[in-house]
Amino acid sequence: MKCPFCSEADTKVIDSRPADDNSSIRRRRQCTKCGKRFTTYEKLETIPLMVIKKDRSREAYDRSKIEAGIIRSCHKRPVSIQQIGQVVDEIENRIFTMEEKEVETSVIGELVMQKLKDLDEVAYVRFASVYREFKDVNTFVEEVSKLLKSK
Repeated sequence: MKCPFCSEADTKVIDSRPADDNSSIRRRRQCTKCGKRFTTYEKLETIPLMVIKKDRSREAYDRSKIEAGIIRSCHKRPVSIQQIGQVVDEIENRIFTMEEKEVETSVIGELVMQKLKDLDEVAYVRFASVYREFKDVNTFVEEVSKLLKSK
């Protein structure tokens, strides 16, 4: 944080506490160069993330949809809810670190497939069969043979 008095880039936080509205942090800072004190307010910037679906329609991002898809793929597999939660967290972190306001479902789907491939191969094939809309058994077999070749 830059000092408003002398423009020094190096300042230190002296005190931190929630602001009156409880949605921001009030920080007392002191400049290391001129010694003057000032107050800053830190507030989380929320960027509404929109998901672009295959039909090009848009809807608000919903974490539970990713989670539900992974849970369905891991049904009766030796994958714990904690592992699923961790995978969803990792996917969500990747999505939000892109710093885009809109993300296509294809990007999310590929991220899910990458994570499932490492987590559980059966869950990966289950998810891929729905996500890639396998039309027949041959496409299913092709996907499984790709998986076997990558080992």
